Amino acid sequence: MKTETDFHPFQLSDEVDLALCRSALYEALALGFRSPNTETLERLVAKEQNTDLAEITWLLNAAFKRRGEITLPLYTYILKLRSCTDAQSLETLKNSYNFLFGHTAQPKVPPYETEYGEETLFQQPQELADIAGFYKAFGLEWNSDQHERVDHISGECEFLSFLTRKEAYALELQDVFTVIETRKAQKLFLKDHLGRFVPSFSNLLSREDPDGFYGTLGKICHEFIQRECHQYDIPFGPKQLRLRPTLITDECFTCGPSDDLIREISCADTLNE
Repeated sequence: MKTETDFHPFQLSDEVDLALCRSALYEALALGFRSPNTETLERLVAKEQNTDLAEITWLLNAAFKRRGEITLPLYTYILKLRSCTDAQSLETLKNSYNFLFGHTAQPKVPPYETEYGEETLFQQPQELADIAGFYKAFGLEWNSDQHERVDHISGECEFLSFLTRKEAYALELQDVFTVIETRKAQKLFLKDHLGRFVPSFSNLLSREDPDGFYGTLGKICHEFIQRECHQYDIPFGPKQLRLRPTLITDECFTCGPSDDLIREISCADTLNE
């Protein structure tokens, strides 16, 4: 297994590279927490791409050290993904996914933000509307074909992957206004949504699947989102939030295909991909 010192000495040159590396990690989390398919194994478990992802975390650590910021032990967790027993075949990975996140009345680890934390009767619809509003403000809409709610952990990570890519593009163009707006949106979304429930989500996931693929992915998510919150000087949520007493499920919330959960609705305000 590679260690931090095994990676080549390339250094992040500027803020553009830093934003792109952050985007790559968000994208990996978004893929990892979707219903697994062959792409999951190819991009997160297969040796070459798994090593590439681990190297991205090494580059981030090098940048953080130069800036005097906290570093992350992510490369060890990412390298561990390919040795997890349940990640050796698509069938076993699907079994793990369904065991942990399956759409029963009370899944072992709810993948939806609004299932974490006590709330009033009307708070959940308000939170769902707020999340959808973030997406729409940046020319995105929820992919209804996926039959998932807008507060799914994968969709929220995918949104931040989009914002960090947009930040990189704006930095390259020296578009100061867009840089400010994308960073502001990242900070608010982390504060009000992803950074609020990820500690509880990942803690529960680690408890239910300590040595498996998803338990390991939960550790990656926890460490990375904690660092993101630190970057913006916002609080990282508590390790334990009370789950809502019942998880209401119906046909609309069943698992769909594992394509992207959010998609562009306006090309004028998005990245050239």
